[in-house]
Amino acid sequence: MTYVETIEYLYGIRLFGQKLGLETMRYLLELLGNPEKNLRFLHIAGTNGKGSVAAMSHAVIAHAGYRTGLYTSPHLVSFCERFQINGQPIAESDVVRLVAQLKPVLEQVAAHPEFRQPTFFEAVTALALLYFREQKVEIVVWETGLGGRLDATNVVTPLVSVITNIAFDHMQYLGETLAQIAAEKAGIIKPSVPVGTAVTDTGALAVIRGQAALLQCPVTIVTGCEYTTPLLGQHQITNCATAVAALKLIGIPDDAICKGLPKTNWPGRFQIVGNIVLDGAHNADAARRLAATLQEYFPGRRLKLILGVLRDKNYDEMCRILAPLAAEIVCVPVNSERTSDPNQLAALCRQANPQAVVSVSTGIPTGKSDDLTVITGSLFLVGEAMQRLGLCSPASPRELVLQ
Repeated sequence: MTYVETIEYLYGIRLFGQKLGLETMRYLLELLGNPEKNLRFLHIAGTNGKGSVAAMSHAVIAHAGYRTGLYTSPHLVSFCERFQINGQPIAESDVVRLVAQLKPVLEQVAAHPEFRQPTFFEAVTALALLYFREQKVEIVVWETGLGGRLDATNVVTPLVSVITNIAFDHMQYLGETLAQIAAEKAGIIKPSVPVGTAVTDTGALAVIRGQAALLQCPVTIVTGCEYTTPLLGQHQITNCATAVAALKLIGIPDDAICKGLPKTNWPGRFQIVGNIVLDGAHNADAARRLAATLQEYFPGRRLKLILGVLRDKNYDEMCRILAPLAAEIVCVPVNSERTSDPNQLAALCRQANPQAVVSVSTGIPTGKSDDLTVITGSLFLVGEAMQRLGLCSPASPRELVLQ
């Protein structure tokens, strides 16, 4: 298969849907020789901030001299972004080769009467483990996809388990209360493995403490950060403190932390390009943090909001949070089959801010504006904008919808 054909194949797996549970994943890895058993992990869960914590941790561990893997999702532009070693994404040729190796095993699992067809995320997670084992990675920074307890990444026993925060997202899978969501995230906690967390909600934190006590795990509660935070926004101070706590728990020295943090590269998170802000805020909690960061860095500035959100997100609340900040709002579709209807977004934005000029566009509008333009609502939309702005190498149209 060519690279494009390989991406098409992986995209096709998504037709089988999203299913939580570890039995199929464990059998798949058994057939692959259990690559996870040859690797060490820093496992990160949380509603928001886990990608930022992962990026900072990756930068520091690499600076400390380790061959360091990073597994995150989704990607902004290229599928290869999901798998990195010391800051370098996997080569397209390696994706092709490893998927060719993986394909017959996926088919073998699907044919087994006791297991189901592996999902897209299970296949991609297995690909990551094959790649990192092959490349003799020493520590893998390992981000959960959804939840924790039943997430495909939860087949590892890490050096440390990290839970960034708890907020409302994916409630159809994780529960309707913060305590229920916390129980799912706390599912990554393993016996006697240290836990670091920045969770502040009393009920959610009690759940995490309870699970840690049950499994006899020491818990570090993150409070402040004494290090220079490499990413913008007050919330990134907490994320930085969370990364630092995790790094110290696995024995990374203070000098490496200080010198490694500034090397963090995590685009699309309050990234300022001229008079454009790119931010992948994709749920209500992230929208609040974006609003606070805009007021912190651009107080009183006239804003133009370009908004596109996936339909399985709480976009009504996101519109209530973000629309009042803007004088002009353009609602657009996200380049994904999961996009919400931009006309529905526009109606919600008009309700939230009757004074704003609200319109609908088939895509990110071109042309310059004197206003500060904020492109947000989905990482997929931010990835499309980055391509438009020439901030990254172009990807195939099929890659952009493989989200």
